[in-house]
Amino acid sequence: MNPTIELLKSHRSIRKFTDRKIPHELLLELIRAGQAAATSSHVQAYSVIHVKNPANRELIAELAGGQSYVATASDFLVFCADMKRPTEASERTGANVVRGMTEQLLVASVDTALMAQNVAIAAESEGLGICYIGGVRNNPQAISDLLRLPEQVYPVFGMCLGYPAHEPDVKPRLPVEAILKEDYYTDDSELVAAFDEAMQTYYGQRKGGNKDTNWSRNLTPLFDSKLRAHMREFLTKRGFEMK
Repeated sequence: MNPTIELLKSHRSIRKFTDRKIPHELLLELIRAGQAAATSSHVQAYSVIHVKNPANRELIAELAGGQSYVATASDFLVFCADMKRPTEASERTGANVVRGMTEQLLVASVDTALMAQNVAIAAESEGLGICYIGGVRNNPQAISDLLRLPEQVYPVFGMCLGYPAHEPDVKPRLPVEAILKEDYYTDDSELVAAFDEAMQTYYGQRKGGNKDTNWSRNLTPLFDSKLRAHMREFLTKRGFEMK
């Protein structure tokens, strides 16, 4: 096992940070590392908003579901899928640009996720902790207005970065046999049942707050209602019409 794989397997979400600030040049290096990620056809369909204004961070923390660490982390970034830059660049060459295609939404969202994960890994390699904030999609229009995002740009998620003030346990993952399938998709319900038992033990014993649940039961809030049903209308208004 090499150090890179060990680092990847040691990921934890960090929600408590020290007062130590990330040097600006290090933050720039993390963004440069993010830019080195794979990108579809070299489109680079992303922009990152470094939210420095304390009042704006407090408001985003509230809009994202009361996640106070958005305001207390050393730095907070909002990763945005950005089809404005590439479509306008193409248009300036004289191309008859077609906007609002579903594939454009997918390309921009995937590019953004790949870029962000590179940032996360680079940050952890420097001893920093990170926490993704999907809660920015709870109120995406308000956050878009706050960050002055134009049409063809939408906030995919945020990321808290800072020096960790706690050491949470590494959360178990599904067994690789459930994820890696050979040649064809196969049923993995027995593996999931075994994983539920493992997660029941983990949640009952973990540091920093235990609870009586397992993996399957923990998924219930995500699937027993129409989660973030506002996103389709929001994305359409952003210019991602999903044609």
